[in-house]
Amino acid sequence: MTQSEIQQNFSHMNNMQQQAVFTTEGPLLILAGAGSGKTTVLVNRIAYILQSQLCKPWQILAITFTNKAAGELKERIINAVPDGGADIWAATFHSTCARILRRYGDRIGFSSHFTVYGTDDQKKLVKDILKQLNIDEKYLPVKSILSEISKAKDKMHTPEQMRKEAQFDSRKTDISKVYEIYQSRLKTADAMDFDDMLCNTVLLFEKCPEILEYYQNQFRYIMVDEYQDTNKVQYKFVSMLAEKYGNICVVGDDDQSIYKFRGATIENILSFENTFKGAKIIRLEQNYRSTQNILNAANEVISNNTMRKGKTLWTENAKGDKIQIHTTDSERDEANYIAQTILDGVADGRKYSDYAILYRMNAQSNAIEQALSRSGVPHRVIGGHRFYDREEIRDMVAYLQVINNPHDDVRLSRIINVPKRSIGATTLSNAAGIAAGLGESIYTVIKEADSYPALSRAAAKLKSFVELIDGFIEAEQSGDYSLAELYNLVIEHTGYEQYLKTDKDNPDVRIENIEELSSNIIKFEEDYGDEANLSAFLEEISLQTDIDNYDAEADTCVMMTLHSAKGLEFPVVFIAGMEDGIFPSIATMMNPEELGEERRLAYVGITRAKEKLYLTKTTSRMLFGSTSYNKASRFLNEIPDDLVERSGDKKQFSPSYSASGSSVSVGGGSVGKFTANKSFGGYKAPSVKSGVVYNVGDSVLHKVFGRGMVMRAEKMGNDTMLEIAFDKAGTKTLMANFCKMEKI
Repeated sequence: MTQSEIQQNFSHMNNMQQQAVFTTEGPLLILAGAGSGKTTVLVNRIAYILQSQLCKPWQILAITFTNKAAGELKERIINAVPDGGADIWAATFHSTCARILRRYGDRIGFSSHFTVYGTDDQKKLVKDILKQLNIDEKYLPVKSILSEISKAKDKMHTPEQMRKEAQFDSRKTDISKVYEIYQSRLKTADAMDFDDMLCNTVLLFEKCPEILEYYQNQFRYIMVDEYQDTNKVQYKFVSMLAEKYGNICVVGDDDQSIYKFRGATIENILSFENTFKGAKIIRLEQNYRSTQNILNAANEVISNNTMRKGKTLWTENAKGDKIQIHTTDSERDEANYIAQTILDGVADGRKYSDYAILYRMNAQSNAIEQALSRSGVPHRVIGGHRFYDREEIRDMVAYLQVINNPHDDVRLSRIINVPKRSIGATTLSNAAGIAAGLGESIYTVIKEADSYPALSRAAAKLKSFVELIDGFIEAEQSGDYSLAELYNLVIEHTGYEQYLKTDKDNPDVRIENIEELSSNIIKFEEDYGDEANLSAFLEEISLQTDIDNYDAEADTCVMMTLHSAKGLEFPVVFIAGMEDGIFPSIATMMNPEELGEERRLAYVGITRAKEKLYLTKTTSRMLFGSTSYNKASRFLNEIPDDLVERSGDKKQFSPSYSASGSSVSVGGGSVGKFTANKSFGGYKAPSVKSGVVYNVGDSVLHKVFGRGMVMRAEKMGNDTMLEIAFDKAGTKTLMANFCKMEKI
């Protein structure tokens, strides 16, 4: 078969795709826009190389980022090239390195049976090292240490290099000591972590040039997918392998580089032609996924970034519907709008699985989940835990369940030693055994703990726990406390927040989640008025806790973060929370480089939509127990008016509140009506602090927005509306009772 006849096999591809397939020699960068068929190009390029007999199948290395992607790639290659396709090296970075190290790891001191440590193994090892060094985990949390070690390995920095960089930073110096012992202990255990697998392969190549030469000779053609997501050590690995033949083809999209927090560096793709001299760049700009209106919106948004190669997506698809920008009063209205729009669409013939709801942060899922559940819209959460399935939420709900029904043994067993009260598994087991023999609940037994010899040693601790729960029950039954106030009491008097700070990974995220539960409680009381009680609330949230797991193929809409949505596509997409401070996130707005990554994330979100795109925003949003009033996202303003259709409230927000607003400072220090004269579960309750009075000119410190100055303070019912100019976050309008803020 002649070369022209072989090329005729690829006539179904567009012109630029064919160029990418037929360009086999030398370095090649394929800038593959969203929905441009990059996997198709990779598969067909490999097929063309093999059909042209340029090399043997085992001389091709195709690297992807996930096992799923590698499996799909190999399957498609085998279908395209049945004879020999299975012999291609199509694998992730880690599995490729593992294959090399299993064969030659002895050259750098590892056996072929080395162990790979996962996250739990790493944490246990670091905890042991901290004890060895007599370092308090509160000072150096395990997760922080592992994060710093991973960053160092991404840059191929040794413990000694980390120590030199630390200079006078005692914290970094201590981490470098942990890092040094960590590596020594791994070596002794004949073990590596995932970062080591890459670093050790590069080290092997550097120490044993003959092994590098062996693999350079083997891999005549190297292809790397998702190149924009590579880090320094991954770049080093592939560049070393490609040094002999120079036939390295990387496929990626600089406009979809959204994993800087994982160590990815966009510079790898931006500087490709400088690194690999004589490189050719081919742009795949024809999109097969979306309507032209959606692509135009994406093009306009991403054009505001400066760190990019530049390309413009186009399609032969229809122009399509305009992008719908919908404004609501609150996150509940936003969620209800999304639910109703899905119901209307399904009534018109769509499937639930046509819909995806994307958001910047997991905490936004809470209100949306509730609205979908209430509306009967089947849904599943991808890439994160359901709000009510998160450990800290289940703990707090378990406390409320036990207050509501102290004989609920399952919930009581969950929280009897959370936070730790030195009530061990043996004590609980003994109590459960006694209860079973008597036909009573565990709570009934532990109330009389000193009457049972098997519980006598733990009697004081059990009685203290009972007093705590009895205090909560008394508070709930007295009618003196709102549900929000009761919840606040549980947080304070159990010491749960401090427990999260000292005993758990990601304490800030977990604390935000328990504060978000307070938002739910406040809204429940507003919705149900006089009928709002603990039993009714627990029944309400059973919608979220008792839903069965959905089948992956089921007809359900999906919810996920924008990061999780990369690589997926849906007929209809909602992006919720299009407000400055939410998306882009507050932490990125003052940093041009980080704001650029947020804009790339917006581009990823927009290009997930095939037919219809909804962008929703609110005039006020309660999140983490605080209400904020944010401007529309700057990304919305970057979409031209002729591409959008607006609905909902278009007016500038003008807050108005009735005098019935809640007076409890949820998540803050005040506990409302709780007085110092009441005995509460063996604790002396804190005295009631009068609400903090803010005046114009006061300097304040906000948990999220940082330092600021009060510019306006206007009394509204039982609350005060504050306009505050923050140093870094700009001007925000907040309600005094709900903001996590102190005067300084």
